[in-house]
Amino acid sequence: MSIPWLDISNLKFPPVETALIEPNGLLAAGGDLCPERLVEAYRSGIFPWFEAGQPVLWWSPDPRMVLVPDQLVISTSLKKLLRRHKYRITFDQNFRAVINHCAQSRPSAGGTWITDSMQAGYCELFDRHTAHSVEVWNGSELVGGLYGLAIGRLFFGESMFSNEDNTSKLALVNLVKHLQHWGYRLIDCQVSSEHLASLGAREIPRAQFLQELQDNINKPGKIGQWQLELDNLEKQ
Repeated sequence: MSIPWLDISNLKFPPVETALIEPNGLLAAGGDLCPERLVEAYRSGIFPWFEAGQPVLWWSPDPRMVLVPDQLVISTSLKKLLRRHKYRITFDQNFRAVINHCAQSRPSAGGTWITDSMQAGYCELFDRHTAHSVEVWNGSELVGGLYGLAIGRLFFGESMFSNEDNTSKLALVNLVKHLQHWGYRLIDCQVSSEHLASLGAREIPRAQFLQELQDNINKPGKIGQWQLELDNLEKQ
């Protein structure tokens, strides 16, 4: 079965219900990664995912992996790491380095999907305070982090990296606790993984995810550049 090819002059996407069953969620191809198209995609329950040399591919899988902030699971070993205060956490201090590290962490898996054009699109969204990053520092060295988009009261996670054990988990814990503090309702994790499931993420039907979008995408979220506001996360 074929999929629609997007007209670069039109930001409209086909209905997500028309996405393929196999491969799960493939909806359309083409278009570009301009900020307006990216925002329209996420607002519609769609995200880009493709490799270098491919056209832009757009996805809306069913089911969808999500994490409700108050359902975060913090293991005993991760709580111990939090208590050690070995690392320094920041928000939005070096988005470009985070996304570059995420891209570099993927070659062993058969090539990165965070292409140069994708990095450029998300960096422009960061400049508009729509994309955000969490950085984990060991001294002056960036050793872990993650990035994604915040629209309404929803956060759309894109990628994370660890150059030292569990530093991506530290980034996620700090993000989730702040999102909970700021009244965010849901974190979109896109597709299932054991790593995310171990932290409390679960799959829900696409229809339920779309309802969450409808209920929360237009509610006001945290405005501007994000900053660390919470301490002593191991006690929360």
